[in-house]
Amino acid sequence: MAEKLIKNELLGEEYYEIDHSSGLKIFVMEKKDYTGAFAMFGTRYGSVDTCFRLKGQEKFTTVPEGIAHFLEHKLFESEELDAFERFGKTGANANAFTSFDRTCYIFQCSSSFEENLEILLDFVKSPYFTEATVQKEQGIIGQEIRMYQDDPDWQVLFNLLRGIYSKNPVRIDIAGTTDSIAQINAELLYSCYNTFYNLSNMVLAVAGNVKKEEVLAIADKVLKKEDKVEFEQIIPEEPEKVACDYIEETLGVDIPKFALGFKENHREPVRTAKETLLMNLALDCIAGKVSPLYCRLLEEGLINSSFGKEYFSGRGFACPIFTGESREPKKAAEEIIGEIRRIKTEGISDEDFSVSLRRLYGGEIFSFNDVDDLAGNLVDAYFGGRGLFDNIELYQSVTKQEVEKTVAESFDTENFCLSVIK
Repeated sequence: MAEKLIKNELLGEEYYEIDHSSGLKIFVMEKKDYTGAFAMFGTRYGSVDTCFRLKGQEKFTTVPEGIAHFLEHKLFESEELDAFERFGKTGANANAFTSFDRTCYIFQCSSSFEENLEILLDFVKSPYFTEATVQKEQGIIGQEIRMYQDDPDWQVLFNLLRGIYSKNPVRIDIAGTTDSIAQINAELLYSCYNTFYNLSNMVLAVAGNVKKEEVLAIADKVLKKEDKVEFEQIIPEEPEKVACDYIEETLGVDIPKFALGFKENHREPVRTAKETLLMNLALDCIAGKVSPLYCRLLEEGLINSSFGKEYFSGRGFACPIFTGESREPKKAAEEIIGEIRRIKTEGISDEDFSVSLRRLYGGEIFSFNDVDDLAGNLVDAYFGGRGLFDNIELYQSVTKQEVEKTVAESFDTENFCLSVIK
């Protein structure tokens, strides 16, 4: 087992990075002045991972859409008490989520930390699937899928993704479809589990009033050494152009919702820390809460306080997105596109760049006060191939010219999709 202490003198923060003897990467951030602790146990496995091949195999295995999310649900079950019941006895708050490129299991507690960590590691590493329990879960998740089909916020996003992407599985709902989950069985679940829930493909991050020695004692007790499982994942190649430039659906909303996304075409499967930071700065300069565009759209009644933006990116996909509510969504989109074109021609003012830089840099520093954010950020950083403090250092050197270049190269105003829920 190897470990190192990583420090940032500017913030006065530090954390341990540990290569555990089991093959698991562990991060521990001790925050002695906090009363509680937060732990996240994650695997680099999400809804886009529907095609993979183990080392030595000739053929790729294609599994039903939604199986990663299905597997997340099933891991909470056991032959005896399920994980939620076990956490309920300790008073911890537990949950889990599946995204496009990862699945994570979490708990937060103010006492009995070691007991809770043992529960977390134990249930995630103790799969129990039967055909009977799989069939029962198909009905439960089928109801969840139908529920999200009536959720305007969910549908406006996935309609957008279906408009932007032609082949990438990111265009499919994380939970899959009722038809795809009907194909899932216990054998497939074990196949995916044994591939992606190998400790070499996972990470444990803990932050709060804990000690490194406590974490390692539980890891030593619960985790057994595993041989590394090597596999190859396939994300289909995408056409350069969006699948379509406009999608409209009618649901029960008082004010129409919209999502405007620009298709990026990168060869690398994952964006670097600097690419992501530059994009977030670009988005804030274009339409941040104090940007000229945001103030103008708000004043003209084209948007309301629900308006936001994000760099939607992960393994094999990336697109900047603007979302909100508007009684004139097409006009709001036109104004956003017009502002991007203006910046491409005139550039970003020194004042706008300075405001956005200070806002995002301040938010980055503030995140170190929240143990929930810290554990999640440690996992994000590891899966993104960077360190927790990398962004702090990048903010010291980023330039306005680099942000302007990002706007010029990553916002193709002829290659976008607008999704509207009326």
